[in-house]
Amino acid sequence: MARPKKYDIEPKKVEQLASFGCTNIEIASFFGCDESLIRKSYSEFLTKGRNKGKIRLRQLQWKSAENGNVPMQIWLGKNLLHQSDNPTLDESELVEGFDLEEI
Repeated sequence: MARPKKYDIEPKKVEQLASFGCTNIEIASFFGCDESLIRKSYSEFLTKGRNKGKIRLRQLQWKSAENGNVPMQIWLGKNLLHQSDNPTLDESELVEGFDLEEI
């Protein structure tokens, strides 16, 4: 039976590649190993890297919105504040004394 091949896989590099949005298959290809090795042995670095990538993207989105990018402001409003182009009224939001049937 053959010995398992040794790979020179740097956990910090796995984390960095994951932060750029690389898939497990792409990371495995970079190191010349099987995807299952990356998934099983480096899952904490994959998770940490992907979370760092999301944080970096969020920072860029906020910066873009703060610099006056109106579409980004709208997108953030819809996704984070649950705003909508077509707001719906809930019965609890109706003003007392206002009869909806009169319209």
